[in-house]
Amino acid sequence: MRGGAEVRWGRDRVRGIMEDQWANCGHQRRADRSDPGATVTAMDMKKRITLELRNRSPAEIAELVVDNSRSADGEVEGLTEAFTELEFLSMVNVGLSSLAKLPSLPKLHKLELSDNNLSGSLDTLSEKCPNLTYLNLSGNKIKELSNVEALQNLKSLQSLDLFNCDITSLEDYRESVFELLPQVTYLDGFDQEDNEAPDSEADDEDEDAEDGAAPARDEEEEEEDEDEDEDGSEGAGLSFQPNRAHQVDDDDDDDDDDEEFVEEEEEEQAGLQGDKRKRDVDDEGEDDEDEDE
Repeated sequence: MRGGAEVRWGRDRVRGIMEDQWANCGHQRRADRSDPGATVTAMDMKKRITLELRNRSPAEIAELVVDNSRSADGEVEGLTEAFTELEFLSMVNVGLSSLAKLPSLPKLHKLELSDNNLSGSLDTLSEKCPNLTYLNLSGNKIKELSNVEALQNLKSLQSLDLFNCDITSLEDYRESVFELLPQVTYLDGFDQEDNEAPDSEADDEDEDAEDGAAPARDEEEEEEDEDEDEDGSEGAGLSFQPNRAHQVDDDDDDDDDDEEFVEEEEEEQAGLQGDKRKRDVDDEGEDDEDEDE
């Protein structure tokens, strides 16, 4: 684990940067709303959801993003229980002040509700989305611990984000929230020991690996493999050459052995012929002696 002072400094710096970015976004949104000449208006949430379906049935949708659309009277609209397979839902900056009309979404794991006007009604989440593992409530009007007490019933909740909510200014805020919600591992992106939460994309890759899916290979890796194959082919050619030279040497040795063998055979035959001629001469000499007698 990193040194506590260093970790806190790094965490505070990250939060400072995020606060600056958040403030800039808020100023921009207020400027857009106050600009009398602005012509861009947010699409209402119901129409946005219809657009996101793209001629598909709600049961076919696993991820739905309706950020920056406009909710009617601060309530969820256009979202029904027909979204039975929905696992990820993002409703960032849609003007929500209540979750009372949120439909039952039993397969929902990740819910983005940042930059809205929520201050309560969080008990709806445990009833309608009991399997949530990630919940982002940053930038809402949550001020007291009692506002998040209802999240105790979300037994699978692992990551909670309350960044830029008034509750974060409370004394011993982090210790209190971890004590109130023991099932939560990461609060505002860090665990109790100030270790940063892992990247969600890396988690998705790990899940794909566990499911047996091969990780995607980029073009650079494929080019490296091709280069290695070419190098291997050249290496094989080079290693083949000394082997071939050795084979040629062996062939030359075999030819020399054959020549020596032929020469030995010729010498033996010549020796036999010489012995035969000598015997023939001896025999003729004996025959001459017999005739003289």
